[in-house]
Amino acid sequence: MTARAKASAEKVGAVDDGVGNGDRLYQRLARHIFDDLVAGRYAIGSRLPAERELCAEYGASRPAVREALIALEVQGYIDIRVGSGAYVRRLPGREDHPGFAITAFELTETRLAFEGEAAALAAKQITDEEIAKLEALLDDMTAENLRAKVTEDADREFHMTIAGATRNAGIVLTIDELWRLRSTSPACALLHDKARHAKIRPVVAEHRRIVEALKARDPQAARAAMRAHLAAVMDHLLFTTEEMALEEARRAAAGVRARFSATSAEAD
Repeated sequence: MTARAKASAEKVGAVDDGVGNGDRLYQRLARHIFDDLVAGRYAIGSRLPAERELCAEYGASRPAVREALIALEVQGYIDIRVGSGAYVRRLPGREDHPGFAITAFELTETRLAFEGEAAALAAKQITDEEIAKLEALLDDMTAENLRAKVTEDADREFHMTIAGATRNAGIVLTIDELWRLRSTSPACALLHDKARHAKIRPVVAEHRRIVEALKARDPQAARAAMRAHLAAVMDHLLFTTEEMALEEARRAAAGVRARFSATSAEAD
């Protein structure tokens, strides 16, 4: 390991052994690459080292490196081109910082609070045309769930249509910002991406119950249906987090096993 690689590994948190210091390893790694961008180590348009080189430099596993790069891509600093590598899209200023401020759980809790009340308010004044739009979006959601490349356009439009039915610009702006954070906050985007890869999809039946409550113009039922839906989203995220923890534990055990084997071989 070169002097720079050794220093980089020490700064990130050394070996990918599953031991944290408040941040997960990919976050520490993303912050270090971010610092290199700020320092001008890479120019706009330049290609970052290959994943295997970053693994060697930072003493990290490939999954951790990949997640760090995705986190920087979500924030617009790099572009990841399949089969080519990661390229610098823009350089952060010295006042910028990598954003890991909000987690997927915090975001979903906030949505539960706001969107539950939004559904109750919408139930009092939603139009037949908006109900028809929501029913059409249920069909779109079903179609999206069947595609190999999962998108969530119908899901987002469904929730934004309900926000619009409140006739309250503040609620619309707030819920729109919550959905924006869902895709631009690295911690949120990564966890939702993991959930999609685990075949977790928007549950159409949950959304249908929301529509039925809105069609009945029942604020209490609409609130309850929306809150039940978002509580289920929280459960899906918890399941995904547990799967990620198991994956990290396996990687940590593999790392310890490899180091033990290497030490045993040297002793022999």
